[in-house]
Amino acid sequence: MSQAPLLVVDDEPQNLAVMRQILGTSYRLVFARNGADALAAAAKHKPALILLDIQMPDMNGYAVCQALKADPSTEATPVIFVTSMSDVGNEAEGFALGAVDYIVKPVYPAIVLARVRAQLSLVRATRLEQSYRDAISMLGEAAHFNDTDTGVHIWRMAAYAAALAKASGWSQDDCQLIELASPMHDTGKLGVPQAILQKPGPLNDEEWKVMKTHPEVGHDILARSNSPVFCMAAEIALQHHEKWDGSGYPYGLRATAISEAARMVAIADVFDALTMKRPYKPAWPMEQVVATIRAGVGSHFDPQLAQLFLSILPEIDRIKAHWAEAAD
Repeated sequence: MSQAPLLVVDDEPQNLAVMRQILGTSYRLVFARNGADALAAAAKHKPALILLDIQMPDMNGYAVCQALKADPSTEATPVIFVTSMSDVGNEAEGFALGAVDYIVKPVYPAIVLARVRAQLSLVRATRLEQSYRDAISMLGEAAHFNDTDTGVHIWRMAAYAAALAKASGWSQDDCQLIELASPMHDTGKLGVPQAILQKPGPLNDEEWKVMKTHPEVGHDILARSNSPVFCMAAEIALQHHEKWDGSGYPYGLRATAISEAARMVAIADVFDALTMKRPYKPAWPMEQVVATIRAGVGSHFDPQLAQLFLSILPEIDRIKAHWAEAAD
């Protein structure tokens, strides 16, 4: 049975009995016979789904749904209206208030079960997606735990990379993929000693040798998953310090031998590093940042992508302002 119960709300006992017969063998159920009791039961039991009648005395189903959606603790709980009101306008009003489905009485067991299963499946998928994003966030933040970078950096940089991907003609799905994958580009820093990451002065040759291992370390960690986002993240982690002219590391790849995603992240990462304040430097003025990127065209950066990035600076500046506001 489902861990969280289903809440069934109806003022008619026979209707509650019918729903118990249909759903009771598959799900744990709690019941309410009026709007006030429904809101109290929702707060107490945290149901996975609410099946809600509309025509009830004192507080009808529309008002109950509106109250549920206005409460942060229940706003995400899916509501299915179960009612004899079959007019299209009634159904439209239900959806406008936030209901996810609308079942007309008299109910048919197969229909009720199918609709409930479908909605609970969507709830599980949404929760899994959120868990996936949370794991990516934690992994990206962990890579900078002992570094001087801030957590905001990885998400702002990811938004820059996604904007560049969109301008390059990538599909919406692929733009979302790079926005999720790019925050993990420095995962390999988990394998770099804290003393090196937090050293206030320049690194010596031996320290640089250790620092330059982080792309391969990151790749080895991320490549253990076959999911598209981690595959892209592993590729970006391995290649984001490669340079267009072959002078980067760890392999000295040149031009299009470097993945397009890594070439995008290289631009976004440098731009963000230059425009953000660090303990050892102030934020650079935009004119100096643009001049630095232009100077790196054909050496550090893919010429076409760098020019495209500079052409969308108004959008990049909007993203920068959004994250500055979010950080306040």
